[in-house]
Amino acid sequence: MRITFPYRDLGSLDVPEENLLGVFSPSIVKVEKSEEQIIEEALSHPIGSPPLTQILKGREKVLVVVDDYTRSTPVQKILPCLIKELERAGVKKDGIQILVALGTHRPMTEEEMVEKFGPKLSKQYPILNHSWWDPSQLISLGETEKGTPILVNRMVKEVDFIVGIGQIVPHRVSGFSGGCNIVQPGICGEETTGRTHWLSAQFKGRDILGKIENPVKEEIESVAKKVGLKWIINTIQDGSGRLVAAVAGDPIHAYRIGAKRSLEVYRSELPGEADIVIADSHPYDSELWLASKGIYASELAVKKGGVVILVSPCPEGVSPSHPEVLEFGYQTFEDADLLFRQGKIHKLTAAAHLVHVGRVIKERASGIMVSKGISKEETERLGLTHASSPQEALEIAFSRMGRQARVAILQRGGEILPIIRDSAE
Repeated sequence: MRITFPYRDLGSLDVPEENLLGVFSPSIVKVEKSEEQIIEEALSHPIGSPPLTQILKGREKVLVVVDDYTRSTPVQKILPCLIKELERAGVKKDGIQILVALGTHRPMTEEEMVEKFGPKLSKQYPILNHSWWDPSQLISLGETEKGTPILVNRMVKEVDFIVGIGQIVPHRVSGFSGGCNIVQPGICGEETTGRTHWLSAQFKGRDILGKIENPVKEEIESVAKKVGLKWIINTIQDGSGRLVAAVAGDPIHAYRIGAKRSLEVYRSELPGEADIVIADSHPYDSELWLASKGIYASELAVKKGGVVILVSPCPEGVSPSHPEVLEFGYQTFEDADLLFRQGKIHKLTAAAHLVHVGRVIKERASGIMVSKGISKEETERLGLTHASSPQEALEIAFSRMGRQARVAILQRGGEILPIIRDSAE
């Protein structure tokens, strides 16, 4: 069977029919309503909270926190509807500020701002990148009950109300994105983000990815409560990227309802574990830091001792913001923990990423990568095998697993949640 990828120059793949376990992807959902109708209905029927027109009475300054270039949230359609609600509540135009929740990603360029927000909005309102690397732009709000230090963008204390805009998809660190993730990691300092990510690194991917409630999400929610996040609007897109549902209101209650819908869309049932899993990273394709989501999903589909193949362009290389990834390569938890305690790795965010991938390609399976943006030397330094094409990668995998090996293809690997039929709850 001919398998194609959503990238022009990485080539296609022929998998013998007798080896193919299946091609798996998130659902395509048919909806009658327009995306704008879905957004407006969510705003007018909030979950666990009064509408903004009631809750914003007497408030003058609103901070709208929006996810960044790494997310496909249809912000151009959400923001005009949200701003209309803010104006109806009496908030004036000069009382609205927009902050881009970078987490620990690189800043958005002007061109990316225009693409994300549209030329009109990006001229009408001040839109700022969150400066997670600059201590002067952060304030301390103490600690959570579990001891996570809360360093957050100082703008949160300069406004009367905070609204978060994001999307809900399966997420290796927190189970699902969305909800309080817009604050942590969205607009926090690296020290705060490092603590929650390191907590996640202590679990296998299958214990966190796709779990609506888990210890990491709880800690993220503790941070957001202290920061003062009061309201969200989150979208759920289907396997084509189209918005099919939205939730708004209380950041915890609305998130939980939205995550249940997201689970329905993104879960894909496999008849069994595969010897070889081949995943693209779409739509997280710009750098390996993000493209690794395809590896995380593969952990849930590959047999112990199997092979994971990641196909991703990564035009920005391994990680512009986190050079430690290439310096140290992917690690087991014990080895990364030692490097951190020895002071060789200073950022827990980077250490956690090394472990998240290492748990898959060091502990569960071996890894092969096909990428034009990452050289053979870099690939091998990371602990992966380089292949120049998906077909070559499959041949390498067959040489390891035998010609009878069963092959699963994960499409939209950056978001899919594989579920093995025998263990499906």
